[in-house]
Amino acid sequence: MKKKMISIMVTVVMMTALLSGCGDSSKTSGSDTTGSSDKSASSGTSGDSKGVLRVGMECAYAPFNWTQETKETANGDTALPIDGTNYYAYGYDVMMAKKIADELGWELEIHKVEWDSIGMGLDSGDYDCIIAGMGRTEEREKAYSFTEPYYYRDVCITVKKGSELENITKLSDFEGKDVTVTTQLGTAWVSLVDQIPGAAPVANYGTTAECFMAVSNGVADACVIDLPTSESAAMTNKDLKLLSLDADDTIEDPTGSTDVCIATRKEDTALRDKIQGAMDSLSWTDKEKMNEMMNEAIKLQPAAN
Repeated sequence: MKKKMISIMVTVVMMTALLSGCGDSSKTSGSDTTGSSDKSASSGTSGDSKGVLRVGMECAYAPFNWTQETKETANGDTALPIDGTNYYAYGYDVMMAKKIADELGWELEIHKVEWDSIGMGLDSGDYDCIIAGMGRTEEREKAYSFTEPYYYRDVCITVKKGSELENITKLSDFEGKDVTVTTQLGTAWVSLVDQIPGAAPVANYGTTAECFMAVSNGVADACVIDLPTSESAAMTNKDLKLLSLDADDTIEDPTGSTDVCIATRKEDTALRDKIQGAMDSLSWTDKEKMNEMMNEAIKLQPAAN
């Protein structure tokens, strides 16, 4: 009887240990699997057939990107939800991101971020690429990997309608006028302002909307921003006048630093190459095709943007 009781007790102990071990193993395995799956899906770089392209953008830079309250658009397309909000994003950058995600067979996730911290969000892994009207400057290439341009931008000078500057047709006409010129902080436009003869120092701003408002309010005489953004601003602010300068006497961007490219983390060349591959498959090198989509974005932007 004593031997039988000992045998039963040993069996119970062994079963308890076995069940306990199975429980811990199952819990650990499930956690690891979930973590691995979440990470690979969010980065879109695991080789899975269904990844997620996580994109950072301002959602406040029409016509490249903007925020709207509903997902409906006038052209029958669908704006995308902005992660963590009840709002939606649309514009040229969203259109481009959708084309790339569709070509890759991936889902698309939009993250809204302030321009002055957009690089930090990429570095910290909040999203995996930037599609936000970002120029590929020499300085940025030291920190990030870039695709080829998905849009080629023209430089534009905007002044206040009715001012002595509104009839200027050549860059040299600014000579002797001591104009104050502003642009957006942290952009390639900053390096081009000095091409305006006699441009006087004035504060630059965190958003293009603030730059145009400074001109409208007389705080600055002119601002240097890309043509599509300037056209969008003039549609909703009748105080603005876009200058059409002689092609032989205008601001030049010899390095192409204002042309718009997609950025990934410096070491994430695998994702960069997948995005570039999708762009190549779409034959996204045709300026006419780019301008057609940009004109569509300009027409669709909400008045508030």
